[in-house]
Amino acid sequence: MKPPEDHSIFAQAIWFAAEAHCNTYRKQRPVPYIIHPMEVAVIVSNITVDPEVLAAAVLHDVVEDTSAEIEDVERMFGSRVAAMVAAETEDKMKDRDSSQTWMERKTRALEYLENTADKNVQIIALADKLSNMRSLSRMFRQDPENFLEGFNQKDSRKVKWFYLRALEALSSFRDTDEWKELSDLVREVFG
Repeated sequence: MKPPEDHSIFAQAIWFAAEAHCNTYRKQRPVPYIIHPMEVAVIVSNITVDPEVLAAAVLHDVVEDTSAEIEDVERMFGSRVAAMVAAETEDKMKDRDSSQTWMERKTRALEYLENTADKNVQIIALADKLSNMRSLSRMFRQDPENFLEGFNQKDSRKVKWFYLRALEALSSFRDTDEWKELSDLVREVFG
């Protein structure tokens, strides 16, 4: 497969995401947050080399987790990238406690994946879930009893439900190594 000629949008997205996530870290580990969107982009690159999809992958959390607005993303990267980022942006319902809204937020995200999301958004979602599950798997191996401490949802049955339903929603990618790895990790951690 011939790579796209212009990756400048992806390079700009990396810079924008790194600036937006500056001085933020992953839950439970002192790892710079930017590692996660970069890993998502690497996973996405195994499925597509579309520079706008790669840009959206690295930007997928900037509106949800930083002060960046979707209008900023659209102005800098165009409407297609902004639409993919918006599709991956969860409404955090900041007026309510996040541990109490977890099920509602995850149900909405899954319904979107199942009924509305296009293929590119599903690719980003698959990569995001795989990156997150890799982290959960590492934490599980280190401390199987407390690996969900520090998260909004500590009930492993509910987290298992979410990942199993996400696998089903993303089953059109069942033949990819990424979907298979996600499935294996879900089984390893949640049984």
